Amino acid sequence: MTAPKSAQQALSLRAVNARHGSRVVAADVDVTLEKGGWLAIIGPNGAGKSSLLKAIVGIVHHDGEILVDDVPTSSLSNRERARAIAYAPQTPQLPDRLTVTDYVLLGRTPHLSPLARERRSDLAVVSQVLERLDLGTLATRALHTLSGGERQRAVLARVLAQEAGLLLLDEPTTGLDIGHAQALLDLIDRLRHEEGATVVSTLHDLTLSAQYATQLLLLDKGNVVATGSPAEVLTRDTIARHYDARVEVLTTGDGQLVVAPTRAQDRATPRVP
Repeated sequence: MTAPKSAQQALSLRAVNARHGSRVVAADVDVTLEKGGWLAIIGPNGAGKSSLLKAIVGIVHHDGEILVDDVPTSSLSNRERARAIAYAPQTPQLPDRLTVTDYVLLGRTPHLSPLARERRSDLAVVSQVLERLDLGTLATRALHTLSGGERQRAVLARVLAQEAGLLLLDEPTTGLDIGHAQALLDLIDRLRHEEGATVVSTLHDLTLSAQYATQLLLLDKGNVVATGSPAEVLTRDTIARHYDARVEVLTTGDGQLVVAPTRAQDRATPRVP
């Protein structure tokens, strides 16, 4: 009898230590993510989430081995890495005078020969991405004229225009209201299902992490303290221990998890004036 074929691993981290100089900021990380999956890296402030993401993309030094599609990233050239991995930082540097279209076109750079100009196909990719992110009417606007939420969507548009199989998103919903945050995460989720994109994100919002990610990795003080499905990781005791927070973990009628903060019960009764 033939053994079933195992799912393709889009990302593997093996004994990875992310470092700032000699200081280890994320230690001994072992995790695998199948193609089309979504790994959310969560944890309190200063846990090492962004540093681990930067280690994967190659802008923070690391020990151990990182593989993308079973290929060690250490063996990839810069162009090969940019074709395989697209990265959106939490606080990107945006050239103010560029238009939205020109900025998103930067995502096509890994697909162009040196000194080559963009092709009609590149412009078509950019146009499609702008429409999908509700940026079509802003295509000719300069970046410095955009609101915070619009700028965040422009950053994601540049990442999507790169057409890499692995998307690394550092707090992608920063600056977005709840409607635009949900719309953005819905779009990322559709890309996973329709195009097989694989996503690794950092997210502060535990409810959004639970509802969109297929797998969670919880860091605290640079150490991995829990991995698994949202239901396995997001328990009241675990959140209390590592976030020093009071919460209830609820389940909606359609089975989605909600992490709801609760107010302390021993508060003093307000005095009536």
